[in-house]
Amino acid sequence: FGVQNIFIPVDSLSYSDDGITRCTPEMENGRMKVRVIGGPQSHDAIGDDRTSPSQSIVIDGIKLIADFSVGSLSLHNDAKVTEFPELEIFEGSRLISLLAGALTGRISGHLRHQSLPEASTSTTGPNVFNPLEAYEIDFSGSSISFKIKEWSSTLGHRRVIMPTESAVIVKIVESVVDMSMEGKTDCEVSWDLNGLSPILQVTSVGLSPADASHENKRQTSLLIPPLRQGRLNLHVSAVGGIRLSKAETSREDREGLYDWKFFNALVSPDEDSPDRILKVIHDKRTMGKLLSVVELVNAELHKILSYVLTQVWRAKEIFDQEGVSDPGHVIPGHKMARLVSLFLCGNDSQVNTILPIIQGITSGNSLDVVKAKELLRQNVDVYDDWAPEIDRMVRWASVMFGATTPALPYVEKSLPLSQIPEYADRFENIPSARQLYEQIQDRPHLPLDPNFSNLVSRVAPYMSFRQTEYLLQARDATDWQPSDLRRLRYVYSVKKRVQDISESYGGLSFLPQSFLVSVFLGEATRASLRWARRDRKKRMEKQWRPVSQMKKMSILPGLRRRSMAPRQSSNVVDELTEDFVVTPAGRVASQQNLAVVGGTSIMAQEARTINSFSLMEDLAMDYELGDSLLGPQDVAVLLQAGLTSAMKGSTVVQLNQRMLLDLMTSQPKSFAVAVLAEIGTPGGQGSPRSLTSALMALLELDQSAFTRANRLDMHALLESWLPGYKVPRREDYLAGGRWARQSFYEAIFGLANNILEDAECYMALKSHIQRDRRHTEDDPIPQPKELSKRISDSNLNQMGRTVTIKPSKLEDAIAIAKQKILKADQIGLELRDILIDDEEAAKSRNEFAAAVEAYNSAFSACALVLDLDRCAFQTPWFSDFYRRNYDALMVKNIFDNIIENVDKVRDWMNSL
Repeated sequence: FGVQNIFIPVDSLSYSDDGITRCTPEMENGRMKVRVIGGPQSHDAIGDDRTSPSQSIVIDGIKLIADFSVGSLSLHNDAKVTEFPELEIFEGSRLISLLAGALTGRISGHLRHQSLPEASTSTTGPNVFNPLEAYEIDFSGSSISFKIKEWSSTLGHRRVIMPTESAVIVKIVESVVDMSMEGKTDCEVSWDLNGLSPILQVTSVGLSPADASHENKRQTSLLIPPLRQGRLNLHVSAVGGIRLSKAETSREDREGLYDWKFFNALVSPDEDSPDRILKVIHDKRTMGKLLSVVELVNAELHKILSYVLTQVWRAKEIFDQEGVSDPGHVIPGHKMARLVSLFLCGNDSQVNTILPIIQGITSGNSLDVVKAKELLRQNVDVYDDWAPEIDRMVRWASVMFGATTPALPYVEKSLPLSQIPEYADRFENIPSARQLYEQIQDRPHLPLDPNFSNLVSRVAPYMSFRQTEYLLQARDATDWQPSDLRRLRYVYSVKKRVQDISESYGGLSFLPQSFLVSVFLGEATRASLRWARRDRKKRMEKQWRPVSQMKKMSILPGLRRRSMAPRQSSNVVDELTEDFVVTPAGRVASQQNLAVVGGTSIMAQEARTINSFSLMEDLAMDYELGDSLLGPQDVAVLLQAGLTSAMKGSTVVQLNQRMLLDLMTSQPKSFAVAVLAEIGTPGGQGSPRSLTSALMALLELDQSAFTRANRLDMHALLESWLPGYKVPRREDYLAGGRWARQSFYEAIFGLANNILEDAECYMALKSHIQRDRRHTEDDPIPQPKELSKRISDSNLNQMGRTVTIKPSKLEDAIAIAKQKILKADQIGLELRDILIDDEEAAKSRNEFAAAVEAYNSAFSACALVLDLDRCAFQTPWFSDFYRRNYDALMVKNIFDNIIENVDKVRDWMNSL
């Protein structure tokens, strides 16, 4: 791959280097005691008693306990840092840290069989004959303690020093994972800085804090006292999600701003987190400490943060004075105008100026930019200093508050995508969802046809998780071909994991997720490539002819063959190919390094020829399925999880992204387009904005963990997947670029729209495989069963046939509902005149309670009818009763609003 993994050089065993961080460890006075207890016991095997010893499923495992201690452990780290000139972090800056201390702990691991029920031998359960799935490891009871003797980190002219004798302890309360490291972990984390705080030291740019004199250094403490000691529980979910809770072993109940809820609000926000963060922001002691730290980091940033915090505190004081504790309290408009006036100028003198601006927004006329800027200019002291930024913010607010463009009339096609002839013809050799279900349910006591079994395993990556689960559950394991069952079960397990990841990824809450993903992603990509090589040698019978046997040649295999053929190339390319194994994505993305002949590269000439040939055949040939064990939707989820990870610069995340890109490149061109389409269709709805954000992140993919020669040109890679399209480059839209006056975002947005339009064929394929349509748009509108029966009875009478049919449950319910409605209306009619004359007196009468009870009974009877027939509301008697009650509710609401003078209801009624 050309990946700069951690390695131990042959000539020196004293350091490791992954291309980003160089670590030099030193250890003295180490001691370890290892105990192994337990062992195999064949009589404890689980499963059927008739199972022979040679077919034993699982047996008891082994428990290993290792107690260790290191008297002196030190780590010297030297890491590259991305430049940040605004914070005086320039190119070439390095983060140099030293950590020294004593390490003690215990590692307890119990390898044992999982507690699997007898049904676990089903097609969807773990394969108990496979040790990787049948066994689990229990790390409960493990612990590690580190006492710091020295810890400092230096970045340029800044240094952070931790107090000596600080202690960090991690205890694993419960941790049970399978052999693929899937499981949950609960551990307790505690720290104690002995009442001291880490120190931030800053000196002049160009000097080192270690060498500068005391007079040339400024310093401040980083933590307030409540944060210098603590204990909490850390929960890691099966998908790498982090959640914090109160430590179970805490002796004291430390309630306040800085208990476990504070840390959980930062790491894994919940519904209570915003309120917790606001309380911290309003704590002036904490914010004062934050300002002192920021002042040493950057004076300009300190000035901005100080101004923002001052305004936030002023806003809280105003809200408290005006009794505003909920967003609903700022309504109506005149109260909102008063609050804004108090915030801007300290009194209500600007209410008459602000109120028309608010009314313009609520009436759909957007924000008046001119009036808003003039108001800010008169009342905001820093307006002149930040005029350009304020102008952009006001215009952005104008767009946000502006009325949206009305949606164009939607013209529904008579046929779904999968049934449009130009697409349906391409899916002739791909089974539809209905064909899959019919075949899987046909002759359930006989094994499946080998060709059908093989086809299902090939189409499985394009299915949904529920489909694969159903197909595995519908048939016994012996009905499938062994190799097809293995592939189908593997696809099922991958889809199950990806489904869990799709519901939660990105941000600090899922910091360790990339490490868990890498465990199965590497094997999935390698297995996909192995399966592809093996499957190319096979051919199926004509009735189940796989798409991989089509005569169409995708672009990437042609490019790979041409890259293997003799050609003229520069010495640089020759040297690189000798030293490194070029991956599929790297091979395609590095083609721009080929020699240029007559001003045009060989790659460009060949690509144009292949692309033109492919575009002509796209609609004429069958759809080409990929050989990957990961479907387009699975790859899209994992790719997005990496793009939104909080550790984009880590080697693990970059390796995961490279493996996904290599997998996409090794598949047909349609596979990559399908992945991009899945990113742009969250929840099944086309979203060019979602795809635009993903494309911008993909083009800026961090590849610092790879050698420069093995980094991908993402623009070239995307253009190889999208023949005929030019991928915009950011540098062309910067100052001095050829498109400097245009928007880079709009250019990417246009590309995203084109990708989604070209992916219509894949969306048709997805519908073809995943959806079994029992009805079409041309079918008549469903009629209530009551009306349908009347039509049927009328037809029988016209034919001269008299049929006596016993009333159904629905007919009885309809009759009861009609009787109860009639009874309630009679009671209400008798009470109407009394209610009009004296409402309070009428409510005290027994007839009023009887009327309420009668209508409630009628509502319940109608609800029962609706449960029996969902279309019953279309009948005249039902719709009339519903309309009367709806109209009565609307009249009551309008009457109450008029009495309470809510908004402009009186004006509206006066205008009618």
